[in-house]
Amino acid sequence: MDLPLAHLDRPFDYLVPAELDTQARPGVRVKVRFAGQLVDGWLLDRVAESDHPRLAYLEKVVSPVPVLAPEVARLARAVADRYAGSLADVLRLAVPPRHARVEKEVTASAPPGDAGHPAGGDRTSVDPRGWRDYPAGPAFLRALTDGRAPRAVWSALPGEDWAARYADAVAATVAGGRGALVVVADARDQDRLDAALTGTLGPGRHVCLSAALGPARRYRAFLAALRGDVPVVIGTRAAMFAPAGRLGLVAIWDDGDDLHAEPRAPYPHAREVLLTRAQFGAAAALVGGYARTAEAQQLVETGWAREVVADRATVRARVPAIAPTGDDPQLARDPGAASARLPSLAWTTARDALRADLPVLVQVPRRGYLPSVACADCRTPARCPHCAGPLALPAADGLPACRWCGRVAAAYACPECGGRRLRAAVTGARRTAEELGRAFPGVPVRTSGREEVLSTVPGGAGLVVATPGAEPAAEGGYGAVLLLDSWALLTRADLRAGEEALRRWLAAAALARPGATGGRVVVVADGALAPVQALLRWDAAWFAVRELAERRELGFPPAVRMASVTGVADAVADLLAGARLPDGAEVLGPVPADEGRERMLVRVPRARAAALAEALHAAAGQRSARKAADPVRLQVDPLSLF
Repeated sequence: MDLPLAHLDRPFDYLVPAELDTQARPGVRVKVRFAGQLVDGWLLDRVAESDHPRLAYLEKVVSPVPVLAPEVARLARAVADRYAGSLADVLRLAVPPRHARVEKEVTASAPPGDAGHPAGGDRTSVDPRGWRDYPAGPAFLRALTDGRAPRAVWSALPGEDWAARYADAVAATVAGGRGALVVVADARDQDRLDAALTGTLGPGRHVCLSAALGPARRYRAFLAALRGDVPVVIGTRAAMFAPAGRLGLVAIWDDGDDLHAEPRAPYPHAREVLLTRAQFGAAAALVGGYARTAEAQQLVETGWAREVVADRATVRARVPAIAPTGDDPQLARDPGAASARLPSLAWTTARDALRADLPVLVQVPRRGYLPSVACADCRTPARCPHCAGPLALPAADGLPACRWCGRVAAAYACPECGGRRLRAAVTGARRTAEELGRAFPGVPVRTSGREEVLSTVPGGAGLVVATPGAEPAAEGGYGAVLLLDSWALLTRADLRAGEEALRRWLAAAALARPGATGGRVVVVADGALAPVQALLRWDAAWFAVRELAERRELGFPPAVRMASVTGVADAVADLLAGARLPDGAEVLGPVPADEGRERMLVRVPRARAAALAEALHAAAGQRSARKAADPVRLQVDPLSLF
């Protein structure tokens, strides 16, 4: 039943009246009486007998179309158990809302078929040349064509057409007579993959499934996948539960992007859902990106997947020339590089690229004018001496004030260098575009960010200022890429700050030309930092190994399983008091959350992960059965811990 209450998270038995016998098939939407009310539900199974002596009758079959496939129902149950959630919440994510008109049109047009899945394979040609720069790449494609289930973690080279490589993998799977499911982070990546698959498979061989399509188009695409009209489904995280017949490959691009994490309960991550599908269905798996997450590295180290990477000679031939501004040689030539927002190396690199009639990309972590405040000499973030809150720019009287407590920090001095001057540490994309326009008069300046995200820009001289994730591709590649305000990414109070900074940098640097043809990347950061070192060497795997080792030592995910419990203090204490936590569980906190709430963390070894989720779900069920007033938010392996 569609009741997201933890204590009702179980199947209920009902009798099927004779007049509904032919329509009441497993997977259909139904309506039943529960506690005197008519509620929505799903028919999960038909059995001859029940252990309960007195049963009510099924009231109505909403639609005779079984939209909940058995494998998706099994997957939804597993996801709910993993994330300490309810099946009803997961099914709301898995099956889009019914659109009666579309359903009638589709079911009347043609009977369900299997046109997209020829039993003896497919005549789609598979060209392995796109994967030849990766020694294990052609073997991966052959395994897909042969109907096997290889599992790969792929580190893409700079300048790689990742959508074309994914299209090759999908074509190999279809040639083996199986279907494929690919999940990307946003609509721009979806459009790029859509074009690549159309060119490789031909039109009408795949559907795009995304919440942004609207109710009618989304439901039409869902039904096409459910009926087997197409062998391939692509989309954003809404597609992670998509039904696909004879699923042979699940793939995700850039799994570190936080858009892959569902913001609604029980907060599943697309990577984990897809890997579960691969495990259940003996399907192949492909986790790819320019960067590599600690979770992907764990797949490699445990032997669950093999890495697909290029050799160092190929990397050196494809990578642009990358230089930091904060290492000793640069500081010797430009002593102001440690505090300058646009050091001389970055300025001259941009100037040389523009003179060569090449575009320049400038990545800025924020888009607007609202700055954070830092010491003008050493860039240490300025904090209130009373409450440690962030300081605002000096007001009309010239004195900085705290944004939290409102006190004036009249005697502020930097705790690192003793400096008393403050500056805006992050100016933003729009302000940066104005500054660069004045620095390079006559050069066209474009911005790409929240208001407008550009897909491509011309290949001639020009400046493109973009926020992370909104960088457009340039025809022929950028002559220079400047990574400004890097400390804003590196110094975030987040477990994944270094990983996220490297992921953003690699995605931008991958758009530059190779070093042999004039491509240069300048990162305004200290060259001794581990993420900067990984960028300079273009070695995301090295950083992922280091990151995972540190998390094991400190006891952080994915080396352990962790859950957060957020709510008012009494509600959090009540839930944890009623939870039978497994042996070895550590309870950490509390720490302040938002709106007067607090958060507690529970940490267990990975071997006790299932027991932790079960204990928290049972405790939530006890509270919902008592009709506890204050809600509690449960998250297993939250994306951000700090």
